[in-house]
Amino acid sequence: MSDQPQTTAEQPVQDRPIQTFMRRTSPLNTSQRQGLEQYAHLLVDASISDARQLFSQPEQPLTIEIGFGMGHSLVKMAATAPERNFLGIEVHIPGIAQCAFEAGQAGLTNLKLMNADAIEVLNGLPNGSIDRVQLFFPDPWQKKRHFKRRFVIPERMQLIEDKLSVGGWFHAATDWQPYAEWMLDVLQNRPRLGNVYPTEQYAPRPDWRPETKFERRGHAAGHGVWDLIYQRNSND
Repeated sequence: MSDQPQTTAEQPVQDRPIQTFMRRTSPLNTSQRQGLEQYAHLLVDASISDARQLFSQPEQPLTIEIGFGMGHSLVKMAATAPERNFLGIEVHIPGIAQCAFEAGQAGLTNLKLMNADAIEVLNGLPNGSIDRVQLFFPDPWQKKRHFKRRFVIPERMQLIEDKLSVGGWFHAATDWQPYAEWMLDVLQNRPRLGNVYPTEQYAPRPDWRPETKFERRGHAAGHGVWDLIYQRNSND
C-alpha cells in the first residue's frame, strides 16, 4: 500500500456556506437598463469595511434592508426619512436596477444598493455599526429540508446582534403564519434582543414601513401579515 497522501478527489470536501436565497434572472426593461446606466453611482461594491462611509453624511443612523425585491418600498422609506441612510442588499439584478431607477428619479442621496449575499456583507462590517436591519417578506423555505436556509435561525441572528448598535432594531415581516411563529420562537430566545411589543408579541405595521400592493391584495383576500420588531439590548 502506498504511503502517499490521498488524492484531492478522495479527501472530504467542505460544505459550501448555506445560502438563504436563490438567484433568479430575467430580462431588463427600459427603465431598469436606465437605472443601471444612468444611476450607477447608487450601486456600491460588496467589499466594504464600513457601510457608513458610503454616504455623504456618515454620522446618520444606518438602516440595512436585506432582500428588497423591486425596491418600491425601500425608495419610499428613504424618501420620507432623509435623516437616515439606507443600504439595500439584493441578488436579483432586475430588482436592483428598478430600485436604482426609482431612487435616481427621486434624486435620493441617502440610499445605496448592493448586489451581494447579505451574510457575507454583514460579516465584514464593524460590530455595533448598524442602527436597523430590515427583513421584509423573505422566502419562508416551507419544506422541512430547507429550514436551514431560513434567514432567521439562531446562528444568523447572532450575527445580526453583533452588528446592531445598542438600542438598534431588527424588524422582520412575513405573510406566512408558520414562518412568523418560527421567527417569534427564535427571537424570543435571543438574550441580546428584546421584543418592542412584549405583550402583543407581534407588532402593528409601523407607518414607516409602506404597505405593498402584494400586501394589500393579501389583506383583501383575508390573509394576515405579521411584523416582529426586536431591540438590541446591552447584554453581551
